[in-house]
Amino acid sequence: MQENRLGEIRMVAFDVDGTLFSSESIIFKTYVQAIEEFAAKTGKITSLPTHDQIMNEIGKPVRTIFANLFPSLPEIERDTISARVLDLLCDAIRSGGGDFYAGVGSTIHYLKEKGYTITCASNGRKAYIETVLDTAGVLQYFEPIVVINQDTIHTKGEILAEYVRKYNLEPTAIAMIGDRFSDWEAAKQNGCPFGFCTYGHGVPGEIPDFHWKFDDLPTLKEFF
Repeated sequence: MQENRLGEIRMVAFDVDGTLFSSESIIFKTYVQAIEEFAAKTGKITSLPTHDQIMNEIGKPVRTIFANLFPSLPEIERDTISARVLDLLCDAIRSGGGDFYAGVGSTIHYLKEKGYTITCASNGRKAYIETVLDTAGVLQYFEPIVVINQDTIHTKGEILAEYVRKYNLEPTAIAMIGDRFSDWEAAKQNGCPFGFCTYGHGVPGEIPDFHWKFDDLPTLKEFF
């Protein structure tokens, strides 16, 4: 491992949506289709959430999203809609939907060549994350991904804590890379350095502080 400007970093943990990939151009359509299908079958939903209501939820844990959108539905029915969204979303990504940020492949390859362990810390589900990485051609560079399982891991902070435990690392050896408050919060909870993606989905003033920031993915090469 060569030296880097942030010290003894050994692992780079990426958020996905807003950091490596943007589902913004396809996410609303997939939600609407899944909700309309459920409504047609059950008659239980009489009005669709608005575009802003859906987009404001994106990035949160999946069960939180659907609990906020459909608080009156039983969890099992919310999970049915959620599962359909996941299927539609993965199909859309494989078909070329969504947008990869410039430099995903070259940056991940660079980090792997430098000897870093590469992981994800995302609120997304495993199938979604792996579809994004596989479509980008970089899945093989990532360690087995830890995801929220609603059992032992409920938050992004607990994902990072699991990497600390699993790889027997000091928290300061894991760099968290992301664009939203949940990424910053996960890093803060674990004592991990945080890299702020200014190009992602964050809003002005959302990130309280950071160890460094960058305007595109290839800038990581200047730090690692």
